[in-house]
Amino acid sequence: MRPLDWIILAATLFAIVAYGTWKGRSVRTADVYLRGGNDLPWYTIGLSIMATQASAITFLSMPGQAYEDGMGFVQFYFGLPLAMVILAATIVPVYYRLRIATAYEYLEGRFDRKTRQLTAFLFLLQRGLGAGLSIYAPAIILSSVLGWPLQFTNLIIGVLVIVYTVSGGTRAVSQTQTWQMAVMLSGMALAFLFVLFSLPQSVSLNDALHIAGSLGKMQIVDYSARMDTRYTFWSGMTGGLFVALAYFGTDQSQVQRYLGGSTLAESRLGLLFNGLLKIPMQLGILGVGLMVFVFYQFNPPPLFFHTTELHRAEQTAQAPALHSLQAEHAQVFAEKQHHLQHFLSARHSGDERALSDAKQALRQAEERSRALRQKTKSLLKQALPTVETKDADYIFITFVKSQLPTGLVGLLIAVIFCAAMSATASALNALGSTTVVDVYKRSIRPNERDEHYLRMAKLFTVVWGIVAMGFAAFASLLDNLIQAVNILGSIFYGPTLGVFLVGFFLKHVRGTPVFVALLVGQACVLLTFALSSIGFLWYNVIGCMVVIALSLFLNAVLPLRRAIAPA
Repeated sequence: MRPLDWIILAATLFAIVAYGTWKGRSVRTADVYLRGGNDLPWYTIGLSIMATQASAITFLSMPGQAYEDGMGFVQFYFGLPLAMVILAATIVPVYYRLRIATAYEYLEGRFDRKTRQLTAFLFLLQRGLGAGLSIYAPAIILSSVLGWPLQFTNLIIGVLVIVYTVSGGTRAVSQTQTWQMAVMLSGMALAFLFVLFSLPQSVSLNDALHIAGSLGKMQIVDYSARMDTRYTFWSGMTGGLFVALAYFGTDQSQVQRYLGGSTLAESRLGLLFNGLLKIPMQLGILGVGLMVFVFYQFNPPPLFFHTTELHRAEQTAQAPALHSLQAEHAQVFAEKQHHLQHFLSARHSGDERALSDAKQALRQAEERSRALRQKTKSLLKQALPTVETKDADYIFITFVKSQLPTGLVGLLIAVIFCAAMSATASALNALGSTTVVDVYKRSIRPNERDEHYLRMAKLFTVVWGIVAMGFAAFASLLDNLIQAVNILGSIFYGPTLGVFLVGFFLKHVRGTPVFVALLVGQACVLLTFALSSIGFLWYNVIGCMVVIALSLFLNAVLPLRRAIAPA
């Protein structure tokens, strides 16, 4: 990075932290700290909701996901717009009528304390781990750019987020996220335009999309009914719907964003705004990755995108074999240029037969290129047994560092930091609030003054920040980060959603049946994750359905057992 990049990055980070701290200067009560003061307009709510979900992992991993597997990941979000409509019509009005501080507070009034605190515990576990991933993702970048130790980088990022989150709570987080989203979206738009204009002058956007389609990257919708395929239309419309209902309806990091709306109508509009823009935004981010893929059809790509590890491996006994693979990779790339020229010529002239032949030749060259990448990963594992051979998370940042002009590099890294800070701040804010409201105030110190709870909310926010930084130390053991986050959420969201649906729509079911059903449902999801190859979106459906069905069964059986027992 050059001086201008550092200036842009430092100025952006300083402005975000300073603005968040300034917005929180007037927070004096626990209610304002936890709920935000109930004065947020719909557009702030909508942008805050989007920023909470769009973590740095989104901007790091999704372009790499598109590069490797194409546009099909967007199917994960197909159920989201419908979920926003359902939540706005059913659940949000209940939260507003009860004036609750956390989603789990509702469950005690509907069921009992143990059900409330079990769901709160599952949230704290899942979101605490998720916050660690939100810190780890940008730490990869900074440690890679600066050569800093990863753990030190985790510490720096965690401290920055903790500073303004602790200072102003929900209000500071929501207000700051509006500006963070502006930085994020403008940065990715500029990246897309730069990649497009970096293609050869004779290659139009339409040509680029046809090249990507010919190489299997443009299949957005998959209607197959295979359960072991992660992203299909059916998993998105069912599992995606369930995970969106659970995430936006029961996860405190999202619920807290719209509980601060000035009116019920503002909160509803904020949710619907998110439902309207989320899929186009995700398509745009995937589109950046798609254009990076096309760019590397005309420009030599690295054989392995985590270039630091590749250079380390070249210092071992595997160096001759790696150099041989690199030479073969260069030869395949040269052949691909020949096939690309034939492809473009045939497309522009309308020669369908020549176009078909060129497509086939391109696909064969791409398969050879992928096979060489796999051989490289195997050699890397032999040379460096502890190396992580999945490099999808490094694809976009490698492109940014090596191809973008001065200034834009700093802006794109600032984008990733803004995303990390927004998602992590929401998580820490929600974790601190849930710990105070659902655990500390309810079961440990129930009769303290407001000032005490305000101090404890800030203290617990700091504690959870430390926990998140601790988990970030182990995040390098995971697969593709965007999938790791979604899998983590899917393990916990389904059973929790089942509890809330029982509470809202099955009024005759009592607390003990749903508490037992939640334990069993969570166990079923964990067993499914450990023992099957079912796509993770189905975990949400399985967990939710088990909780609902078992709650109904136990509610019918338990009274009968009590009646029979005296005889």
